Amino acid sequence: MMPLAVLASAAWRETLPYDTAEARLMHGRLPAAVGIVMALAEVAGDKMASAPDRTVFLGRLARMITGGFSGAALAPQERRLTGAALGISAALGSSRLGLAIRKWAIRRWGQSATGFVEDAFVFSMAMAVANGSARSVKSERNLNP
Repeated sequence: MMPLAVLASAAWRETLPYDTAEARLMHGRLPAAVGIVMALAEVAGDKMASAPDRTVFLGRLARMITGGFSGAALAPQERRLTGAALGISAALGSSRLGLAIRKWAIRRWGQSATGFVEDAFVFSMAMAVANGSARSVKSERNLNP
């Protein structure tokens, strides 16, 4: 759910790189609030020992939806399908890799500590992607007025 919170933040700061339907949707108060609340709920729930494995069907489905939506929101209008495909691929691949790393880390440092580290890493990477997209588009626009 972190991509939705990051998109909402970028939309409110008006730093999303393109004016697409997805970007306009995240600029709305309700979708932005829902994205942020869902991300906070996931952050809190992930620290619980009863948290489900992220590779269960519903976990993968949620990641595919949010990854695809986020990828489309960060892509130019004519490449939204490619952006969505990249977002889905990144979400699925990172969930598998993240699970393997997290299981190893939990054995050494415990559930909560590793969860906080993972959340900080994911948030940082999501912000870097969203802000990097905006910077590259601004640079491109400055070069090609």
